[in-house]
Amino acid sequence: MTEKTAIVTAAGSGIGEACARRLSKAGYTPVLLSKSGSAVEVAKELGGDGFEGDVTDPDDLAALVEATEERYGRIDAVVNNTGHPATGDLLELTDEQWYQGLDLVVLNAVRMARLVTPTMQDGDGGAIVNISTFSAFEPSPDFPVSSVLRAALGSFTKLYADRYADDGIRMNAVLPGFVDSYEVDDETREAIPMGRPGRTEEIADAVAYLCSPEASYVTGQNIRVDGGLTSSV
Repeated sequence: MTEKTAIVTAAGSGIGEACARRLSKAGYTPVLLSKSGSAVEVAKELGGDGFEGDVTDPDDLAALVEATEERYGRIDAVVNNTGHPATGDLLELTDEQWYQGLDLVVLNAVRMARLVTPTMQDGDGGAIVNISTFSAFEPSPDFPVSSVLRAALGSFTKLYADRYADDGIRMNAVLPGFVDSYEVDDETREAIPMGRPGRTEEIADAVAYLCSPEASYVTGQNIRVDGGLTSSV
């Protein structure tokens, strides 16, 4: 048995890997998933468990949660991290691309919540953090599918948080700006008030806070970690 366990998806690199490392440092045993399988090596290094699987596959998510329950008997934190949906001109995107985005961005979080909620209810509650994007509330024509569907993810986050707050389960979303896991061109860099992309570790710090007891009264929030990129209040 372990004191605390955290599931992190798409944890083989980038923000997901940074979250896994930060939560491990905070005392969580990480249970990691990635489509490429690279999360297996990250988990091995951190003393946890890693699996190869796809966040859009309900069977892969179910197997991940079942393995965590069997090995550790509890689930304390979940970080729903995913890749990026299709990009393109707004009306040139196909129905298939929109449906793929729905699976990737929204339904993975819904399915994960269905799976882990009973375990959290039977335990001491828990914290779920959905990795979103700055464009969820300031839509960008460069990221139409992500803008639309991560806004939906924000609404699901609030609805779930209200529904399960009394069970001691919190759900929040973190909205990163541009981060250093991808190349950021000079024009984009100049548009960021802080003059640089965020570090994946900075996103992970926000996630770790939201999973921690220090955030015990924070739920249903969409928190921007974007270096001042978005302008709305």
